[in-house]
Amino acid sequence: MAWFTVETKYIDDPGKLADSRPRHRVYLQALVEQGKVGAAGPWVDDSAGFAIYQVADRAELDQLLAQDPYTIDGVAASRTVNEWKLVMGSVGAR
Repeated sequence: MAWFTVETKYIDDPGKLADSRPRHRVYLQALVEQGKVGAAGPWVDDSAGFAIYQVADRAELDQLLAQDPYTIDGVAASRTVNEWKLVMGSVGAR
């Protein structure tokens, strides 16, 4: 299994973001329950969000991101993905 961090920058359309957010959160909650997302949430200024994924590989991550309502609804303006080496602590659903 591999860890990835994903920062998703949002388009400048608060209404579209607000409309898509409930579906996005339901989608991420299902991934939390499957153990694929350890933590997620928006920046305080609501310009972007951040999530930590644990998946088999980058291909699985790309598939999950493609199915995210933020992608489907055109809310994700860009994403920065980094493979992450977890050295200390733990990440999990609360």
